[in-house]
Amino acid sequence: MNERRKAVVEASMMKTVALPRSESKVGARFSRFLSTYVLTPYLQKMTRRYLRMDSIQLDRLPGPQVGKSYTLYLHVPFCESLCPYCSFNRFLLDEDRAHAYFRRLRQEMRMAYDLGYQFKSLYIGGGTPTVLIDELCQTIDLARELFPIEDVSCETNPNHLTEHVIEKLKSQVQRLSVGVQSFDDELLKQMGRRQKFGSGQEILDRIRSAAPHFVSLNVDMIFNFPQQTEEILRKDIEMVIETGAQQTTFYPLMTSPSVARSLDRSVGKVDYRREARYYEIILEELQKEFKPMTAWTFLRQGTGMIDEYIVDSDEYVGLGSGAFSYLNGALYVNTFSLREYARVIDDGKMSVSARQTYGRREMMRYRFMMELFSLRFDRRHFQETFGTPPEIGLFLEMLFMFLTGSFDTISRDALTLTPRGRYLSVVMMREFFSGVNNVRDEARKALSEEEQMCAFPIKGKQLTVGN
Repeated sequence: MNERRKAVVEASMMKTVALPRSESKVGARFSRFLSTYVLTPYLQKMTRRYLRMDSIQLDRLPGPQVGKSYTLYLHVPFCESLCPYCSFNRFLLDEDRAHAYFRRLRQEMRMAYDLGYQFKSLYIGGGTPTVLIDELCQTIDLARELFPIEDVSCETNPNHLTEHVIEKLKSQVQRLSVGVQSFDDELLKQMGRRQKFGSGQEILDRIRSAAPHFVSLNVDMIFNFPQQTEEILRKDIEMVIETGAQQTTFYPLMTSPSVARSLDRSVGKVDYRREARYYEIILEELQKEFKPMTAWTFLRQGTGMIDEYIVDSDEYVGLGSGAFSYLNGALYVNTFSLREYARVIDDGKMSVSARQTYGRREMMRYRFMMELFSLRFDRRHFQETFGTPPEIGLFLEMLFMFLTGSFDTISRDALTLTPRGRYLSVVMMREFFSGVNNVRDEARKALSEEEQMCAFPIKGKQLTVGN
């Protein structure tokens, strides 16, 4: 039976290998059909099944396994203001609480060191990690003291690209990622970002000044806003190129139940039917200056450092409130409650509050999705890892990709993607992260009413929570 399955997939390979690299209008409509009516509903069903977390009480994460490498992720859940589309664990900034949080985050980092982890890469996300720049630098200093850190990636917002912050970060951070989302002033107003971070031109000027100080400065963009036209998208891409930034990331607009209402009120209802066309424009326009490194990450020609921690490492340890860890086929989620985080860290424990353990087939699917996202599926590595060729272990998934013309270069060792395959990979990751957002929504249900108000305040009732 296994040999028959493999033969079916290999026969499909012979039929699809000669497909053109660019899509016709008919092909583009077919991509939209696959995304809207086939892949998206299927993935939504699968993520509901596999991203269901079980509450647990763990004093520690499991320790490292011999021969494996891990990335360290630190979460800083504070923002000076809250964006309507963001589902990450974030709270309105209270400086006293944030100072205490950073101290506890460093304490949790020491616990990871005691477990035996040795990280070479550090990624700091949020929230806005740069809200307290001295605390952030102190945290990076400790990470370098505890672990053999070779590179640090950190997120920030445009208003923090000041001379003071850049001076602090340029010797600490190799890869800085700036959340821009769009340079269009009307879209920025809808998102509530125009008044916070300035006009699109002002943001561009700040990035242009900051970019030379870092090995890689990434411009984070979002596409498929309801009010975004093709003209606005093309102008956004033009301005990204003008920034001089070494990297850009174009995420499709994603949602979750917790932000759906505020998203509808602020920017409108998400429509995925035009997403494929917008992605085609991104590929078309960015190729003038950038090369694709993942399905939605693009590196400027002549530079060579990608800022995407889920691609850099198969497994990672997440520390801080609301962080995720993926270790040995299990997904761990830390408490979203700042009060609970403070309590467990002060008790000498780590902050894990939920876990989902995956079987061999789910681990194969996860690896398949991540490698497609990186634009190159390593067939040989897959067989070495799981003891079976992908045509057998993931028969339906491989058959779907071959029959839809998603694979471009095909060899015994690896597969690369056509433009259609890249877009379908974007859809896979969009639904995966939407599923993760649903996990975040579930985790927030354990928050007190006061903490929920701090995370998703009603207009005119923005609160902060005490220690």
